Amino acid sequence: MIGYVTLGTNDLQRAAAFYDALLIELGAKRLWEFGTGIGWGTAQDKPSLAIMKPYDGKAATVGNGVMVGLLADSRETVDRVYRKALALGSKDEGPAGPRSEGFYVGYFRDLDGNKLCAYFAG
Repeated sequence: MIGYVTLGTNDLQRAAAFYDALLIELGAKRLWEFGTGIGWGTAQDKPSLAIMKPYDGKAATVGNGVMVGLLADSRETVDRVYRKALALGSKDEGPAGPRSEGFYVGYFRDLDGNKLCAYFAG
């Protein structure tokens, strides 16, 4: 159902370097880019994640209660993505580990303060 998610940034190049290094851990690559935005995914016909400078020219801000879940193929991948995010300067929002039966997740904020998690269900 979800085609793509866009997160705002105030520093496109800094955010691009963060997501280039982070999303490769999930097998994603840049699918498109232009002056104010970049999108990553595994294929054009699969869900993707994008960062954009706001269209209205105002500062990007973080949405309260907004979070992007990045699907991982194993608990080990969750651990790897979570550790990579922290190594890239992310803020910890909850360490990788089980949260309920069959749900393993690690929470973090990107360099602009957007909340994300890497998760594995199974």
